[in-house]
Amino acid sequence: IRWNVDDFTDPWTQPQTVVLHHGMAKNHKFWYGWVPILAQHYRVVRFDMRGMGQSSVPEPGYPWSLDNFAQDLLGLLDRLELQQVHLIGETVGGSISMRFASLHPERLLSLTACTSPVTFDSHHTEAADLIDREGMAAWVASSIGRRLDPDIVDPAFIRWYADQMAATAAHVVSDFQRHAPGGDLRPLVQNVQTPTLILAAASLREEVLGDFRGAANLFPNGRLVVFPGVSGFVQHILPVPCARAWLDFASGLV
Repeated sequence: IRWNVDDFTDPWTQPQTVVLHHGMAKNHKFWYGWVPILAQHYRVVRFDMRGMGQSSVPEPGYPWSLDNFAQDLLGLLDRLELQQVHLIGETVGGSISMRFASLHPERLLSLTACTSPVTFDSHHTEAADLIDREGMAAWVASSIGRRLDPDIVDPAFIRWYADQMAATAAHVVSDFQRHAPGGDLRPLVQNVQTPTLILAAASLREEVLGDFRGAANLFPNGRLVVFPGVSGFVQHILPVPCARAWLDFASGLV
């Protein structure tokens, strides 16, 4: 697992740590807009999920699951000797983070999920079929329109985003997508007492993630922040406002 630390806090302080968990077919670079905001106040750890970015890629047949990704996260925290962290995940990374919170709540100071599904339906299998037939670039091209709002986002950013995703090994994404359908986090998180923030845009062009905004209602200490007038993955479209919303949330934690 490839990881790095960004820390621009005052050197005489002992800052808490924020761990940033990217989503499927992405890597740690996607958090670039968050880091300058967060790293002034927190030690920030970014990493590449197994099979993505600069982390090692398993052979076809690896048993992809939210639980195994959560185990990877636990191993990273242990490796870095981090007993408690603030955990922020986006899309499937947020789903993994929710599962981690249900398994290891004692390791979390807070939990945040950005545009993250709590259920996984047949559209994942359809995505796997498309990847197997036509490759990663075709899948990315078919889904990029619901991820980034072209009325807000620089076209060059859309191209960079698509290229980063398309560089992921096809079997990694396809195999995970085939394992995903039927997964349901709702009964697993209802007793998680961790302070939780859900960040979301007002809409997606294709509502394939279920009612991800409703995730805030699943957690006893859940809070929802919706960005009006934005369609897509708000954590990438408006990274600075999202990071500032998180700082506001974190400042209210006891």
